[in-house]
Amino acid sequence: MHTLTSGLVSLAPLYLPFSRYTYAERTRKMEGAEGGRGVREMEGEEKDVGVSLKELSRKLEEFAKARGWEQYHSPRNLLLAMVGEVGEVSEIFQWRGEVGRGLPNWEESDKEHLGEELSDVLLYLIRLADVCGIDLGEAATKKIVKNAIKYPA
Repeated sequence: MHTLTSGLVSLAPLYLPFSRYTYAERTRKMEGAEGGRGVREMEGEEKDVGVSLKELSRKLEEFAKARGWEQYHSPRNLLLAMVGEVGEVSEIFQWRGEVGRGLPNWEESDKEHLGEELSDVLLYLIRLADVCGIDLGEAATKKIVKNAIKYPA
């Protein structure tokens, strides 16, 4: 799936009912078959940099509301969809052996694909936290402090 850009079209495959579409089908739908601007039309647009979790959360909620997809966003459904996306990340690494930092010797297209799948995991995680009433930023900050106490330097 495509990374978050200044438009929300890139989020479309994320919210298509998870079990009904393959990655290729979701990508095709995103590229224009579902109306609106396709990915190709967004190329060259400036990407959001330094976006907050709260801003992503707001965009995801608006996106789901606008399409009437909130009914599908139960904690269980979001969790299972996120696990599926983690599987897609795992598949990218499956036969590569150990990979160094920065992904040396990877093609740009492979790095882009990884970024897309990691984005899917992040977006599902944010949406899951919201649906469960968890402030993910606050929870993560508390966890870092807790880990620093548990594992002192």
